[in-house]
Amino acid sequence: MITQPAIQGADAELISASWSQPEAFAELFDRYSAMLYRYVSKRLGPEPAEDLVGETFLVAFSRRKSYDLGYPDARPWLFGILTKLMARHHRTEAARYRALRRAPIDLDVESPADRVAAGATARAAGPALAGALAALPAKDRDVLLLIAWGDLTYEEAAQALDIPIGTVRSRLNRGRRKVRAALGDTNPMLRGQE
Repeated sequence: MITQPAIQGADAELISASWSQPEAFAELFDRYSAMLYRYVSKRLGPEPAEDLVGETFLVAFSRRKSYDLGYPDARPWLFGILTKLMARHHRTEAARYRALRRAPIDLDVESPADRVAAGATARAAGPALAGALAALPAKDRDVLLLIAWGDLTYEEAAQALDIPIGTVRSRLNRGRRKVRAALGDTNPMLRGQE
């Protein structure tokens, strides 16, 4: 059995190629499924993450012919689909943040030294941060977390949520301000360095 090599190139090229070669779409899954999984796991926990990521790619595959090929990077499109699917789970997310308020946060970190430092900071700030995130309106929380945890730019977040970049900026500013106020107007990551 001869297998075709994976198609390399920009995401838009893969999506376009998938119109005639559906298997080309699998490369997008390989590129972004772990990133989307980490993002949704942080927001909703690992239980629904796998299903939501799978559903995201099913929706994306079914809508691939309507993708705007002028955007070479499909991450914002995929995060947008995922965010819309997660909206159905807003109660789960709020409950998760209430639970995190009562328990320390488990962070993904690289080295043991980073794990100790991050663990100490997370334990100190975790309950207040979780409470602040739970209190944010969903639209502000979506923008804040797409940028903070999804690692999207302002432009990519605007594309993902199909809103103007000015709206992204105002929601992000409002969300940051509320979270900062809930944390006592300090940055917990800078404690001890001031």
